[in-house]
Amino acid sequence: MGKLYGVSVGTGDPELITVKGLKLLQQATIVAFPEGIQGKPGIAERIIQPWLQSHQMLLPLKFPYVQDDQQLTQAWQAAAQTVLSYLQNGEEIAFACEGDIRFYSTFTYLAQTLQELDSHVEIETVPGVCSPMAAASELGIPLSARSQRLMILPALYHVEELETALQAAEVVVLMKFSAFYSQVWELLQQKGLLDSAWIVEKATMPDQAIYENLRDRDSLQLSYFSIMIVQTATSNQLRANC
Repeated sequence: MGKLYGVSVGTGDPELITVKGLKLLQQATIVAFPEGIQGKPGIAERIIQPWLQSHQMLLPLKFPYVQDDQQLTQAWQAAAQTVLSYLQNGEEIAFACEGDIRFYSTFTYLAQTLQELDSHVEIETVPGVCSPMAAASELGIPLSARSQRLMILPALYHVEELETALQAAEVVVLMKFSAFYSQVWELLQQKGLLDSAWIVEKATMPDQAIYENLRDRDSLQLSYFSIMIVQTATSNQLRANC
């Protein structure tokens, strides 16, 4: 039986990969990654392109961008069966994952499904840079400091969730919120937080964009790969007292 390595490759910049992750990526006989959309290379594939070896086999795996549980389960099953067939032949596979391998990652579902199919599958993961950390770095601000509470919302379906988070934490991070941006903007305006909110779109990628001073940006058209960091009034008070 071969071994599966889950390798975190960062958020866009190919250099945001650990030394350990790079070694495992280049040692593997097969490199797997989520398949891109409409025949284009996916983000993880683009990130690792400079590090791939000519002799390595590339294995794109299909993970649909849908919310339907049945479709997702079928996709995870199909991907796991494909990976398992190579592992049973003794191959070592590195699965390249955008961001961090254990932070809201597609790899989580692949690994769980694999172990359901065969409990003897050996899996090793390598941590890396995830989007909240990358966004804070690009903004040049601390993600949190001293005793500040940090809350991360991975997807926003009701703006009330954000209102609750703003009351519970000094720093709130929103991910996958682009479809609800207008409602988010209105709530931040009501609470006087537009001056202490930032958006990083496609963090560390070549086409990264940063938005601040959001008072005049109530109608931004943001991509799926956008992240917002909000410092609450309590957070700003703590920062002033530092």
